[in-house]
Parts: sequence; structure tokens; C-alpha cells
Amino acid sequence: MARISYIDPASIADPELASDMEHSRLHGTPRPETQAIRFHVPAVAKAFMRPWKSIFREGIVDHPLKELCRVYVSKTIDCDY
Repeated sequence: MARISYIDPASIADPELASDMEHSRLHGTPRPETQAIRFHVPAVAKAFMRPWKSIFREGIVDHPLKELCRVYVSKTIDCDY
């Protein structure tokens, strides 16, 4: 049983974080469930999201190569997801 609660997305007052949560909800990355945990501490959520956005949304690497890298990392650490 999970011990860390999810925040209610309706309770997010910060426009930057609300936008990040909506993007996660629509696109599934980063997963909305992990976002809802991270968002308990807005500074942590922003510290995670700002580099994530610059790397995964605004980078110059083609999306298929990014996906291949994600699979490689998952396999390397034996992640079954």
C-alpha cells in the first residue's frame, strides 16, 4: 500500500505546475502519478521539471532516439515498466 498521497490536481495554484500536470495528464510523461507525488513540494517539482522539459521537450535529439535511450536505461537497470 502506498504511503505517499497524491495531490489533488485541482489544488495546484501555481500556473507553471498546473501546466506541467496538464501536459502529463494529456501525454503521460512524466507519469501524472509521480507528478502528483512530486507536487507536494513545489520547489522539488520545478527542480525536476525544468531540466526535464529542456531535455525531453525542447532538445535537438529526435524523439525516436530519445525513446530508444529510455528503453536502454530501463533494460540496464532491470526496470520492467
